[in-house]
Amino acid sequence: MGTTNFLDWKIREAKRKKRKLFCVFLTCGFPDLAATERLILSAEQAGVDILELGFPFSDPLADGPTIQYASEQVLKRSLSIADAFALVRRVRRKGSRIPIVFFGYLNPVYAYGEKEFARDAREAGLDGLIVPDMPPEEELAFQKECRKNKLRLVYLVAPTTTDERAKGLVQRSQGFVYYVSLRGVTGVRSGIPKDLEERLKKLKRMTDKPVLVGFGVSAPGQARVIAEMSDGVIVGSAVIEHLKQGVGPAERFIEKMAKAVHGS
Repeated sequence: MGTTNFLDWKIREAKRKKRKLFCVFLTCGFPDLAATERLILSAEQAGVDILELGFPFSDPLADGPTIQYASEQVLKRSLSIADAFALVRRVRRKGSRIPIVFFGYLNPVYAYGEKEFARDAREAGLDGLIVPDMPPEEELAFQKECRKNKLRLVYLVAPTTTDERAKGLVQRSQGFVYYVSLRGVTGVRSGIPKDLEERLKKLKRMTDKPVLVGFGVSAPGQARVIAEMSDGVIVGSAVIEHLKQGVGPAERFIEKMAKAVHGS
């Protein structure tokens, strides 16, 4: 990979254009690798700003039933991290410049080797990592490898996070801050938490990094409202639900959501 970190570049561009960020989560390999590849490329064309590539894991911390279902289907076929990296290399060779952030857990990273993981992830064309079971105080050697390879580490802040803890997390988060809008796991929800706006205002006073809201965003109207009070929206489970019906329905849903977030 070249020296450009597409996540850094996209965030600078969004700030300059005062544009909201739309991030889509895909489970790598669901329903198969060809579908994931097609969706990454079509999502970029549809105006998606950031792609979160979820690596299936047997004991997830934050995944609700929909993402767990997708992961289970992939785990039956023994997808490897090397397969995920090869997929990213393929889309980069096709000219894709969408920022790709790897969403996964520490166990597969340990199995691969921390030093090797950071090196190979960056060489494949990944721009950042979200590792929900890695607190910023832990795995300092791995964090150092990520910094060395210009891989950005994005941290999550939850509604239950204390203000003091949130300050430390937003300070250490790179690229953007991932705000978990729900108490609980990922999944499609119809409402918007009552305290969301107030909590976002508090977070935005702590940092000038973009704060993106994920967990539970499932419809264009909801995405539009959340985008107005935040710097962007992350959608995962709702995309997987549409993907169960086929790649076409998922693509049409992503396009609608991108328009809603960008206010068009």
